[in-house]
Amino acid sequence: MKICFATNNVKKIEEVKAALGADFEIVSLQDIGCHEELPETGDTLEYNAFQKARYVKSNYGVDCFADDTGLEVDALDGAPGVYSGRFAGEPRSDERNVELLLEKMKEKTDRNANFRTVIALILDGKEYAFEGIASGEILTEKVGLGGFGYDPIFRPSGYNRTFAQLTLAEKNEISHRGKAVKALISFLNSRKY
Repeated sequence: MKICFATNNVKKIEEVKAALGADFEIVSLQDIGCHEELPETGDTLEYNAFQKARYVKSNYGVDCFADDTGLEVDALDGAPGVYSGRFAGEPRSDERNVELLLEKMKEKTDRNANFRTVIALILDGKEYAFEGIASGEILTEKVGLGGFGYDPIFRPSGYNRTFAQLTLAEKNEISHRGKAVKALISFLNSRKY
């Protein structure tokens, strides 16, 4: 099955390709000739995921899925949440986002947080949503060199390593995106003819 993942984030595409396996051919926005920035103007992850998927479907006519992910920190009332990617403003910068979050968390004792991913799928003219959540805590400094975004400061519950220290396979097993992708795969597998 060939389907477009509506993102230009190479790391996200790698994660999803690894999780989906050989039964699916994932094409990127670049592969379908989409070079513009996709709209992301909503105040919920669900809204943004569907906004991106609908944009690709209506402008390029291909079945696709899009995701939106947020890091929801308890001590910051759920922030940065839907604004995780642009927490420190434009232009987007993982480094500045992490620095700002560490600064805001300096005096906080409650370090609990959730990563949440919503995947919006448009397939055969119908829309579907899948969600994944990974619980953990925010560290006081960066640990690890892998992953991207907030991975070096997020330690998932039950682990003594951050997302940035896990292998891609380990991360896919327990991550928010991994869980949402598993739900997507299960759904897609059930639709094979």
